[in-house]
Amino acid sequence: MSQQSPPALRVGMAGYAFMGAAHSHAWRTAHRFFDLPLTPELTAIAGRNRSGVEQAARRMGWGSVETDWRALIERDDIDLIDICTPGNTHAEIAIAALQAGKHVLCEKPLANSVAEAQHMAAVAEEAARSGVFAMCGYSYRRTPALALMKHMVQDGRLGAIRQVRAQYLQDWLSDENAPLTWRLDKAKSGSGALGDIGAHSIDAAQFVTGLDITGVSALLETFTRERPVGGDLVGLGGHGDVSADTARGPVTVDDAALFTARFDGGAIGVFEATRTALGRKNAMRLEVNGTLGSLAFDFEDMNFLHFYDGTDAEDARGFHRIMVTEPAHPYVGNWWPTGHGLGYEHGFTHQVVDLVRALGSNTQPTPSFSDALGVQKVLAAVEDSAANNSQWTTIKGNNP
Repeated sequence: MSQQSPPALRVGMAGYAFMGAAHSHAWRTAHRFFDLPLTPELTAIAGRNRSGVEQAARRMGWGSVETDWRALIERDDIDLIDICTPGNTHAEIAIAALQAGKHVLCEKPLANSVAEAQHMAAVAEEAARSGVFAMCGYSYRRTPALALMKHMVQDGRLGAIRQVRAQYLQDWLSDENAPLTWRLDKAKSGSGALGDIGAHSIDAAQFVTGLDITGVSALLETFTRERPVGGDLVGLGGHGDVSADTARGPVTVDDAALFTARFDGGAIGVFEATRTALGRKNAMRLEVNGTLGSLAFDFEDMNFLHFYDGTDAEDARGFHRIMVTEPAHPYVGNWWPTGHGLGYEHGFTHQVVDLVRALGSNTQPTPSFSDALGVQKVLAAVEDSAANNSQWTTIKGNNP
């Protein structure tokens, strides 16, 4: 007697560029490696350019296309809306979807302002009472080494947390002739390196430690204030077709963000985010120091976690490298044999796994919109501090 397949989770996705490709791969892959209570179906994808979205649908395996995200929400054959569009569209799409009874997965940062994020969180909380759930896509949480890092902190391996160091270093905007894109327009992106990659560091630090940031002192800088208009920036690299006489337009976001922070419980932290650190391609780093030990992670070496155990005998102390590829490690047992590492795309697959399992059990997936609102408050406090000569800025709602 054949086993009945799990019911379908019919997905409609808005956006089809870099994040759209990563999310599409995850929706196609998750149920093939993990047992899920629902089977994702790539029902429809939406984008404003018909030829572009049709090509994306063929390439990434979507069943149909729409040229307006509203059409996804109106369709009866879609259960969940996946939002992979610029930040200035997140609130409108997510709120409309939740109010229409669709589950939502929204890329980070949640919105372009605290006010928008608060509205989204409030709507999500109301929808959850009716069994309609929303999650924000902070995918680095699902990197096995970072997930292991959190487990070790929770198990008390570091003792009381004292210090956090977080860096996110990229170099794709080091060239002053890299062209303008929506990521360099504050009206669309909300902020630059701060929100694009710094948000990941903020979420990862709070996720791993279990502590909230309660105040910051910050500095923002834009090194290249004008860039060529036009060109085609594919993904996060490539300068497209620009020449020396190409017209230039204003950059309205930061290239780099630096800030110090306090956490509830007394820990302190230092954060850095930049897209102009030559030679650093995707160095998302996190180090946590406690009274009993330290943990350190770098995404450019993503299958390893470094652990210093201060309780070791004096003649045996030193950082040791944990190869996070054992079946006992988070998520890893569903993939390859020990020692066969994972990659960037697996975080998005694990994100789908956790989301679908939560939906199947009618429970709130994490990070919730309320969790993501907490990150949004930190982003806003960093901008406020930087605008006021690095003045110490407390974060309302994050103070005990």
